[in-house]
Amino acid sequence: MTTTTVEELISRSNRLGADKRNTNFAGGNTSAKGTEKDPVTGQDVELLWVKGSGGDLGTLKAENLAVLRLDRLQALKDVYPGVEREDEMVAAFDYCLHGKGGAAPSIDTAMHGLVDAAHVDHLHPDSGIAIATAVDGEALTSKVFGSKVVWVPWRRPGFQLGLDIAAIKEANPQAIGTILGGHGITAWGATSEEAEANSLWIIDQAETYIKENGKSEPFGAKLPGYGALPEAERKAKAAALAPVIRGLASTDKPQLGHFSDDGVVLEFLASEEHPRLGSLGTSCPDHFLRTKVKPLVLDLPADASIEDSVTRLKELHAAYREDYQAYYDRHADENSPALRGADPAIVLIPGVGMFSFGKDKQTARVAGEFYINAINVMRGAEAISTYAPIEESEKFRIEYWALEEAKLARMPKPKSHATRIALVTGAASGIGKAIATRLASDGACVVIADLNLENAQKVAEELGGSDVAIGVQADVTDEAQIAAAIQEAVLAFGGLDLVVNNAGLSISKPLLETTEKDWDLQHNVMAKGSFLVSKAAAKVMIEQGLGGDIIYISSKNSVFAGPNNIAYSATKADQAHQVRLLAAELGEYGVRVNGINPDGVVRGSGIFAGGWGAKRAAVYGVDEQELGKYYAQRTLLKREVLPEHVANAASVLTSNELSHTTGLHIPVDAGVAAAFLR
Repeated sequence: MTTTTVEELISRSNRLGADKRNTNFAGGNTSAKGTEKDPVTGQDVELLWVKGSGGDLGTLKAENLAVLRLDRLQALKDVYPGVEREDEMVAAFDYCLHGKGGAAPSIDTAMHGLVDAAHVDHLHPDSGIAIATAVDGEALTSKVFGSKVVWVPWRRPGFQLGLDIAAIKEANPQAIGTILGGHGITAWGATSEEAEANSLWIIDQAETYIKENGKSEPFGAKLPGYGALPEAERKAKAAALAPVIRGLASTDKPQLGHFSDDGVVLEFLASEEHPRLGSLGTSCPDHFLRTKVKPLVLDLPADASIEDSVTRLKELHAAYREDYQAYYDRHADENSPALRGADPAIVLIPGVGMFSFGKDKQTARVAGEFYINAINVMRGAEAISTYAPIEESEKFRIEYWALEEAKLARMPKPKSHATRIALVTGAASGIGKAIATRLASDGACVVIADLNLENAQKVAEELGGSDVAIGVQADVTDEAQIAAAIQEAVLAFGGLDLVVNNAGLSISKPLLETTEKDWDLQHNVMAKGSFLVSKAAAKVMIEQGLGGDIIYISSKNSVFAGPNNIAYSATKADQAHQVRLLAAELGEYGVRVNGINPDGVVRGSGIFAGGWGAKRAAVYGVDEQELGKYYAQRTLLKREVLPEHVANAASVLTSNELSHTTGLHIPVDAGVAAAFLR
């Protein structure tokens, strides 16, 4: 029975969580009750399987379930100290676990364990929350659902809410679920199929009622000048504003960003009621924990200039921080956690879209998705009534909940490059791919820029997909393509912190055989290309005000005079001096510029595979397959240099470990005395 019960629960959860109309990412929870043999007594024991803390219904697996003994969980009613001390019950759940217990029990465990039903769903559908946040939500619940669904006045998630719902179910045997004031829905059933059907009936019924009875313009009339800009124009404006907005949103601590020009957002911002509704903030606890109590909304029309928009955004940001501090001061007491930061998580730009922020890309993206949920909730509530979220004091109680603070404290320490956004040129193979891979493993979001878009996108997918990396096509000799690549970067992740000038090629010829075309090609790709990329990246970094790193992958040949190598070595020397020049110029903005001088990186190298290896092997009179070993034997350490070794240097140079280092060239050549820097 156990296997069937858990399988049915997982299957139901995945179906419900796969549809955003049912619930948001990581929101809501599901459960099932059943029996299993006690490994000690051999007797049947009643158990509760419930989604654990932090899990997501759409991707829920068995290991994400908390497993508790039902008798012990229900016995907690006898020791419950009352609503003023209900947080203590979360720790008590640990004493109810069965076996190894599975995932950590969430705050909603009581709702599932105390309700007398074999299967329980708690969801956050936009349509259900629209009724839950309507000023006359209780009357609407009766009107929309009759006696099948019962209104539960707002109560913070916890043990008391579980007791309340259990009492309502017992008193209303005809009911299939509840509307939780300001929050969401709960439904139940004797079987998994019945619970799912009841959840979907509540959602469908609410959607149908809103559609058939709602006002045609719930957000009011259209505001002249606030409509959506044409796509190319709004993307360009978003990219121009993104670094400034990310810098503002990172005043207290660095944040990653996500941009959305979803039609839901653009329509909301084009309507006359958006300032009023935006200032009311969100209501569902899952919403405002991710989006903060309210967004920052630019109060300028869509055609406002970049300069005017930036000036106003800075003014509004200062006001937002003051307002948030006042909100904290109004409600905090001696037991409240410290203020976590006063910057907005959501920034709305009329005609352009929404920027959302978080500690990583997924958190930033999901925050934006939650605010779209909130807009849908406001639309539904305003269509049939008036939107009335929970009181500010209640929002504070949840945002600065001791349990939430404890959850944050359990989070693993951020990786060295967390919240950093890197762009690596020539990153679809060789040294560039190794550097991109290392930076991603260090916690950075990475833009894989390469001439070959397909290969760049393949590498990005290997690194973890769009929440970690994106692939873009970029010819570094083309200023327009560089601008387009950086636009994609800032729209994907919010800005840019770290650039690695790695794109390169080499043609090995003696002076008299080196053509003007050979010379121009190598100088265009490496010297000119690095200059163009650094120039475009520095502009973003300066606008962000967060500092940054620019790395040049130069070469041992930038200081070593080898045979048959005039064009390549000369352009590498150019790159090496760009490091010094830019370090001197960009230091005042906190931008560090450093170089890496590799040598003999044969394995995995696109340059060597493209003919350079054969020609260098011929110069030195060795077989091409033995070239790496040849290079190793001429070094002081007698070690072959691999792409990963260059990546190690890039990681260290751009970490906080060398935060006071700029203008440096690090040799990664296993020791070539003739290339020692003097």
